[in-house]
Amino acid sequence: MITLLLVSALCWPLCVMLLGVWQAYRTPAVQRRYFSWWWLSAAWPALLLAYVGESQWIIDAWMLGGQWSLNALSRPWLAFTALLWSFAAFHARGYFAKEQAKAQTGDHAAERRLLRLALLWPLTFVGNVLLIIAQDIASFYLGFAVMTFAAYALVIHTGTPEAKLGAKAYLILAIIGENLILGGLLWAAGSAETLLLEGVREEIATAEHGALMAGLLWLGLGIKAGVIGLHVWLPLAHPAAPAPASAVLSGAMIKAGLLGWIYVLPLGEPAMSEALVRLGEIILVAGLAAAFGAALYGVWQRHPKAILAYSSISQMGMLTAMVAMGLAAPDVWPLLLPGVVLFAAHHALAKGALFMGTSISEHLPRWPLTVVWILLALPALSLTGAFGAGLISKWTVKSALYEMHHEQLITLLTWAAMGTSALVSVSLWRQWQQRSAGGSHPGQWGAWLATLVAALITPVWLPLPEASVAIPPLKEWVSLIWPLPAGVLVVGFGWLLTHRLRIGTPPAGDLWWLYAPLGYTVVNALRLSGAWLKNAKSTSVDITLLIEKQVMKRLTQLTGMEGWMRHHTSGLMMALAITLALLLIWEGA
Repeated sequence: MITLLLVSALCWPLCVMLLGVWQAYRTPAVQRRYFSWWWLSAAWPALLLAYVGESQWIIDAWMLGGQWSLNALSRPWLAFTALLWSFAAFHARGYFAKEQAKAQTGDHAAERRLLRLALLWPLTFVGNVLLIIAQDIASFYLGFAVMTFAAYALVIHTGTPEAKLGAKAYLILAIIGENLILGGLLWAAGSAETLLLEGVREEIATAEHGALMAGLLWLGLGIKAGVIGLHVWLPLAHPAAPAPASAVLSGAMIKAGLLGWIYVLPLGEPAMSEALVRLGEIILVAGLAAAFGAALYGVWQRHPKAILAYSSISQMGMLTAMVAMGLAAPDVWPLLLPGVVLFAAHHALAKGALFMGTSISEHLPRWPLTVVWILLALPALSLTGAFGAGLISKWTVKSALYEMHHEQLITLLTWAAMGTSALVSVSLWRQWQQRSAGGSHPGQWGAWLATLVAALITPVWLPLPEASVAIPPLKEWVSLIWPLPAGVLVVGFGWLLTHRLRIGTPPAGDLWWLYAPLGYTVVNALRLSGAWLKNAKSTSVDITLLIEKQVMKRLTQLTGMEGWMRHHTSGLMMALAITLALLLIWEGA
């Protein structure tokens, strides 16, 4: 049964994609439904697979030899990933209802966009599933690469200049990341002569250059996870992508980098080298810099989805800091890991609900505004750690840090939660300013409400090991809740100080606007170097041809002299003999 579900989880989305291809050729555009029930069901087998128990598969016939497993880590990860993809698919059905109607009336541009999305959405999901269950290097990298490149269609869907810019930034960073990941995996795997992620992890822990291997993998996987400095694709891609695509990009796919870190970095290893400890400290600083820096920059944005993108960077910065503790303070990692999984799952569903909520505020359902805004605020409140599953996930992490006496990090993460509160409050305010009536499709608001509920009760449905969830005692509630009002007050106070100054909105993408001119400069320099080398090559060829012409001319002259000498050989030999005879006579005399 479980093996059948595994095959279905990986093959059914591919069948759905092939069915879409079949319909594209066999069904007239006026009758074509891009988001049928078959399409909506692509993630269901994977969701069921997460709840059937633990298992392991060794597949010798797969590539270099596959090893896949469902364990205490991959099961909850697969559960929240598949659940979010399912809800996002239902949301997409409502979100694109009007565009589908346009396609059915003969709009060829809409037909192409919807067909591309309908085909590559399930392919992206397959890659996401494969990297979660993979325990061998080849399967993990294949899943990661398929997910990465197929998701390009999710970003560029609308085809607007903003979408093309976001897709370009995403693709450039993705290619850089894939090269870093491949380099790190091949280096570690070749050194250890292993085909498994466990072997990579063990090799990094003991190898002389393990810190360099870990650094490559941290940066490569960190592009997907929004590591500071490599995060620039997120605030460019999210505002341009459709809301359901943003939901899975920020909720599920961004977590692939985090899961990759857990799979390949020697987190919690007792005999950690000094270099790996130093790397852990660097990662900790980078995580906290992302948590605070993204909040400070994001509150100035005007587009709600750009603000939420910076919120994702900030929250992933917190998770990055937690992962760093697995290297910098290995003893805390076994206690911290369940909190990291719960934090990631809750963030996935809460952020998915918030991104779907942006489409709700753009097409307000015919409900009382108060009700709509209370519902929009609920996942935001939970994300700050002041309510629902957010409160529990926050305490699960803090209790582990308290037990190992890392109070300073707790303080920093608490202050970072103020940044989250500020970001989500500004996002809701921008949604209020940009709200628009018109009514939402039932699939749109139905999926949003389901995602919202799942986010609030994450510990109830997530298949975590027993005793993984810590319920905060009442005396700790104030320490968990106060960052919410503090963040809102900071935003309000900042607005009072600056609203008369007419400060412009800094561009989304921040460092991208420094990287882009630098990149163009490097490309132009390479282009000029290439042109110079081409000219140098042409000049050297011309000089070589000229030299060859002169040499051939001399050789031709020598060839002519050879004929003359051959013709006069007898006379010359006779003259030489006479000369030698005369010399001998002269010597004898």
